[in-house]
Amino acid sequence: MGLQITGEVTNVLEEETGTGRNGTWRKRAFILKTPGEYAREVCIIQWGDAIDKFAVQTGETITAHIDIQSREYNGRWYTDVKAWKIERQEGGGGRPPAPDEPPLPEDPGDLDGEDDEMPF
Repeated sequence: MGLQITGEVTNVLEEETGTGRNGTWRKRAFILKTPGEYAREVCIIQWGDAIDKFAVQTGETITAHIDIQSREYNGRWYTDVKAWKIERQEGGGGRPPAPDEPPLPEDPGDLDGEDDEMPF
């Protein structure tokens, strides 16, 4: 099931950290406001390396690919909206590439610039 939601990031909350049975963890939430006459605000969570990989910033327009997960604790149910991938929209702000990140090639199949006709 491929769920996604598009909107403007209106707030990026503080990162939280902790230790669980699987070791240390990190999470950060951001608020995404959907477009339209009946705009909604959705709190979306990023976990672990996704926080640094996608570096969501206030004011940018993004599409978040999400998973929705609910769990029960002490007779109450809690639901998280977790982003596993972020796509930035053209003209929606966003961060420029980091100086140490090389630009991606136009054709991902031509990573070394040579046409050696190898299948891998």
